[in-house]
Amino acid sequence: MNKMNLPNKLTIFRVILILPFVVILLGGEAGWLGANRLIPDLIALAIFIVASLTDLIDGKIARKYNLVTNFGKFMDPLADKLLVCAALIALVELGRIPAWVVIVIISREFIISGFRLIAADNNVVIAANYWGKFKTTFQMVMVCLMIADLGAMFSWMRLLTDIVMWIALILTVVSLVDYLVKNKDVMKDTK
Repeated sequence: MNKMNLPNKLTIFRVILILPFVVILLGGEAGWLGANRLIPDLIALAIFIVASLTDLIDGKIARKYNLVTNFGKFMDPLADKLLVCAALIALVELGRIPAWVVIVIISREFIISGFRLIAADNNVVIAANYWGKFKTTFQMVMVCLMIADLGAMFSWMRLLTDIVMWIALILTVVSLVDYLVKNKDVMKDTK
């Protein structure tokens, strides 16, 4: 059995960070971690940023040192989806993002994942495209802004957070349409 390489360890680390991230974020709001919500929010933000950076680092290392594995191809995007979806669901619980926005974002992820499964069944690999990468970047920035929750202190931060949320939402829909249009042949029944 092969040892797990560094990019795959970083992916597993990202998945492991989801639990303390959610517990600290929700626990801070619930008062489990004291009356001051700012400290747990900042800790949760730091964990989310570290987890997000592992996504950037593991991919660069895997490509640079030819450490791309089937495990990594499967787990890396799954870890990203788990991290972002867990954050978004927690933020709905905290009242920092409308549920309908989260439903649109998570629905897109399920649709693309299903689409990729159909493609894989037909021996077609659908790689991430620029729209998807922009979408992920804006979603992660949006989550960071919502975790920090500085809109209560600075009205311009509330406006910035709302603008980033709308851009992330638009990119979510655009990237979905782009994937479906560019890969429409995957849906044709070849049997």
